Amino acid sequence: MSGNASTFDLTACRIVSLPKIADPRGNLTFVEGGEHVPFEIRRVYYLYDVPGGSSRGGHAHKALHQLIIAMSGSFDVELDDGCRKQRFQLNRSYYGLYVCPMIWRELDNFSSGSVCLVLASNRYDEADYYRNYDEFLTARER
Repeated sequence: MSGNASTFDLTACRIVSLPKIADPRGNLTFVEGGEHVPFEIRRVYYLYDVPGGSSRGGHAHKALHQLIIAMSGSFDVELDDGCRKQRFQLNRSYYGLYVCPMIWRELDNFSSGSVCLVLASNRYDEADYYRNYDEFLTARER
């Protein structure tokens, strides 16, 4: 791989520990852009009520950075840089998975009542997506 796509591979993706303030009345975790995530947060969205056996994701982003957090329940995230795959189970609200651009992602194994929060570096832009895996692989080779 060469060019900009080679800058991003699975070694850039990682679990990020978020601050956890323990309190008998209930714990508190917070996220500050530029402090806990390596990008400015420009969009926040969440997935919920995902039916059993369903999967989400199934795409890659050209430029978008994301932090994926299991706010409630659990789910798995499989990341693929075109050469290697790695699976992460997210099940703690004080851990996030940083996903850099040019990484294919699939989310599955959602537990009942799970909520997936995603912090993103940019607003929604359909032109930023690779929704076809073969097109993603071709772009990675450039």
